[in-house]
Amino acid sequence: MDEVPFDVLPKQAPLSAAALSKLRWRCRRGLLENDLFIEKFFNRYASTMTVGQARSMYALMELADNDLLDVFLGRPHTQTIAQQEDVRALLCLMQAERPNSTGMKNETR
Repeated sequence: MDEVPFDVLPKQAPLSAAALSKLRWRCRRGLLENDLFIEKFFNRYASTMTVGQARSMYALMELADNDLLDVFLGRPHTQTIAQQEDVRALLCLMQAERPNSTGMKNETR
């Protein structure tokens, strides 16, 4: 059976196994630090990912490696992609376990 085109699915729809596999492949980066953020996210959220989160991840993957790392680290940047609501929500999930400047983990609760 053919898979439904990704762009017509509602953003809250669960991500199919095939779509997740393609997304994981697309998320392979040349900068180890980015791979660590991305892999940690997939290890925690892959089984519950939605189409909307996948779209946001694809949008982030359009950034150059150094720009992406700046976004992951919350550094000031000129990338407007991080201003999009869905992308910001995804970044909050990705940054939830990142140590802050005091060495303590950020709390999301």
